[in-house]
Amino acid sequence: MTAIISTPYSRDLGDELRRLRESCTSFNGRAMAVQLGWDPSKVSDIELGKVRASEIDLVQYLATCGKDIGFVNAFRSRYHNAFDLYFAQMPDNLRTLAMMEAMATKIVSFDILTVHGLLQTDRYARELFVDSQIEAPEDIEKFVQARMERQAIMRRPSRPECVFYLHELALRMRLGDASLREDQYLRLLFNTHILRIVPADVVAFRSAVTLYEFGKAAPVVYSDTDTAKVYAQDSLAVARTRRLFERLDAVALDAEQSKRRLAEYVSGLREDPDDRGTDLA
Repeated sequence: MTAIISTPYSRDLGDELRRLRESCTSFNGRAMAVQLGWDPSKVSDIELGKVRASEIDLVQYLATCGKDIGFVNAFRSRYHNAFDLYFAQMPDNLRTLAMMEAMATKIVSFDILTVHGLLQTDRYARELFVDSQIEAPEDIEKFVQARMERQAIMRRPSRPECVFYLHELALRMRLGDASLREDQYLRLLFNTHILRIVPADVVAFRSAVTLYEFGKAAPVVYSDTDTAKVYAQDSLAVARTRRLFERLDAVALDAEQSKRRLAEYVSGLREDPDDRGTDLA
């Protein structure tokens, strides 16, 4: 067992091991340690993703959970890169992201073409999936529901501190009808922590990114595309992202100015909801 900095994926897979222990055995953590001949802290550290389990440790743990060789080999394959400071996942893998958001103490994001997933209405999220025509139609409701469930962290008493930078291009996207867009604008206007709109004439920033900070774990930079979710925990990546947000802080509208800009978009829709050519729709 090797001590190493934990990552979102190591914590995700560690939690998966914990759930396997709880669902496949009658052991609590201490009893599992006795069964394996380990110190109780070893079980805890592996399940928290704080240390890398050796190949032998993984085999012993999963065998105690009654898993066959096929399952063990598949898990070992996933676990191999769990502690990498850069790693990518398929876009439909939602568990690592949701767990990272649930653990975060601060979230700072920049989005360009779409509203951040933590701020989307269900209609907006659904239309994104429908319009992209990438996901199978029968899977869309599952993905929408998962996105809405992620937003539970925004309603917690101990919710993370959040700052959302949103490029004005996202507000100008012709997604869905006027009613859908108005609902989304109102959601941004009344139900976010701090929203900072980046004016449309600011064009230097090319990709969306989110920085997650935690109480005891290292910060994580996250970005996603239609083909992959990418996590970076390297100190250089974090430093570069912090510089990006320093620049955004200098060029974005402040919170009150952003609210006024959003109100203009709402007014534009209400004045002529059927005019899809308006600059405000």
